[in-house]
Amino acid sequence: MQFTSEQLLDDGVLAREFTLGEIPGTLWTPASSAPVPLILMAHNNGLPKGAARLVARARHSAAHGYAVASIDASGCGDRPRSAADEQARAELRRAMQAGEPVDEIFESFIGPLVENAVPEWRTTLDALLALPEIGGPVGYSGWTALGIRLAVAEPRIAAAGLFAGGYVPRAQREEARQVTVPLLFLLQWDDEGNPRQRALDLFDAFGATEKTLHANLGGHTGTPWFEVEDGNRFFDRHLK
Repeated sequence: MQFTSEQLLDDGVLAREFTLGEIPGTLWTPASSAPVPLILMAHNNGLPKGAARLVARARHSAAHGYAVASIDASGCGDRPRSAADEQARAELRRAMQAGEPVDEIFESFIGPLVENAVPEWRTTLDALLALPEIGGPVGYSGWTALGIRLAVAEPRIAAAGLFAGGYVPRAQREEARQVTVPLLFLLQWDDEGNPRQRALDLFDAFGATEKTLHANLGGHTGTPWFEVEDGNRFFDRHLK
């Protein structure tokens, strides 16, 4: 891991860009003399680690006392996209806007994206936990499909906050029963891009004995800010 830049922000949080092989990432850390727990924060597929909503969440959690890290998955953010990736994204957007069935397009595009992202996140986790300022335990916050796969594959994940999406690959819907860590599941009731009933069915399928569903009115990007604060309290219970 090589840090390529750093900036001390107004809230006392240190933001550092890093590279790990071909993986670009950002690490936000609080002002602390002791090692702090870590939250891995992933945006939905295709959105960069520098997206404003993710950065705001990351800074808030870092100021609350967590190290927070995000990376760009292959083909996402500033990483190169193949012509096939661009075509698949365009076809998925077109089908969703037209109200056409998208399951098969979604499976062929998002399924491999999730599978390919998990090894990179695990490599990043190895490097982050080797830093003296990070002591664990580890939480996950963000994209549901990736969170499911990562929680199943990575035993160091102790708790997960998932932003509910009805469109989750079949493999992850089946894996949901294997997810036993404490969960906080956020659902936007009027999410135009994710069927509500699928999200409710997914919540029911999780194998965790401690799982909480927060549902709020509004569309996909309308998650209330107080859910970020509640998310910090959720991680406080399980990571501190």
